[in-house]
Amino acid sequence: MAKKLDVIIFGASGFTGKYAVVEGVRVLKDLSWGIAGRNKEKLEKVLKEAGEKTKTDLSKTPIIIADIKDENSLKAMAEQCKVLVNCCGPYRFYGEVVVKTCINAGTHHVDVSGEPQYMEQMQLKYNDLAKEKGVYVVSACGFDSIPSDLGTVFVENHFDGVVNSVETYLESWQEGGNTCGAALHYGTWESAVYGLAHAGELHGIRSQLFKEKLPLTEPKLKNRPLIFKSDIVDNAYCLPFPGSDRSVVRRSQRVFYENDKKRPVQMNAYIAFRSLAAVIGVTLVAVVFGLLSKFSFGRYLLLNYPKLFSFGFVSHEGPSEEKMEKTKFKMTFYALGWPKEETLAEPTDKYTVPPSKTLIARVTGANPGYGGTCVALLLSAVTILKEHTKMPGSGGVLPPGAAFAKTNMVSELAKNDNGFVFEVVSAKEITSE
Repeated sequence: MAKKLDVIIFGASGFTGKYAVVEGVRVLKDLSWGIAGRNKEKLEKVLKEAGEKTKTDLSKTPIIIADIKDENSLKAMAEQCKVLVNCCGPYRFYGEVVVKTCINAGTHHVDVSGEPQYMEQMQLKYNDLAKEKGVYVVSACGFDSIPSDLGTVFVENHFDGVVNSVETYLESWQEGGNTCGAALHYGTWESAVYGLAHAGELHGIRSQLFKEKLPLTEPKLKNRPLIFKSDIVDNAYCLPFPGSDRSVVRRSQRVFYENDKKRPVQMNAYIAFRSLAAVIGVTLVAVVFGLLSKFSFGRYLLLNYPKLFSFGFVSHEGPSEEKMEKTKFKMTFYALGWPKEETLAEPTDKYTVPPSKTLIARVTGANPGYGGTCVALLLSAVTILKEHTKMPGSGGVLPPGAAFAKTNMVSELAKNDNGFVFEVVSAKEITSE
């Protein structure tokens, strides 16, 4: 059956969905698109507000009524579009039924999940069926996995040699240092609470999903101390980054190894702060969060009093537009490896000399949590529509780096209106003394 629309934004009346609609006016302007959700009045209000904000008449934008709890409505929605942009989280609760419905309808699916259990469970359960149906299911299509995963691809493409390891350092700040309300929406907090509470599920999922281990690459990338300073980011205070970046990048590296026989890159992710007070505050929140998430009553407290336990960082209302527009991010990549002339014949071969080349790259942008996220999410949908022949195989459940490595996704993200900048800062060979 012919698809009536190119793209549908599902969950358009939610916090992320509203911003996806606003960005969609520009990013999807050459495509046919609509919005979906369970409440027609709310969806009409979203279109009205987005139209006023973008000075665009959206009155004729198709509205589709679909409810997570009504599989027939999901089926009818999925059958109307080529790509479904799913903004309904937490995905561990609401994602699977949409993924399954899309695959059965022959509809591609993208989302902004940062939940490793959900993403890897979807790959375990539906990768073969997605390949059979010719459908791409790509999660983690927002901030921060798009910068980290496609940033690693960018680093490899510009290294001119063999990358052994990559360390990423994420920094975020507000222009002018003005603070004006919470910086995260409650939905992100909720996903993190349940993700950490059920982190133990990952071992079982991975033992089924990844039956063969990736080859051991040496030298092994060592973990940094819990708190350390790094001259890569001008001696800022650094902590391990708690997000899904490492697991997403590692999944992409596995695809590259299995499909292209490329030597897997090791990766560790960190977050950097300019003040010791910020480090102490974040560490305190992380410790309390980690302890409480392990118990049902602790989760009750975290979910019902997010402002209290995040020191005001999280709220049901989410960050103000003023704060989002002033928020900037920078992700710095430090890559270590060997120059081109020392390339090995096989990815499983071992080097007999230490790494002798470094490269530092950066991905920067604005409004990462919502504006940048929605731009990346919608460009993921557009890329599937326009460049699916450059993607692996004919379908599958994939992380964004593996899905879009051979497409023009990075150059599209880097166009002026889209707000991302990918750049090489320095590259040099290490001379032995």
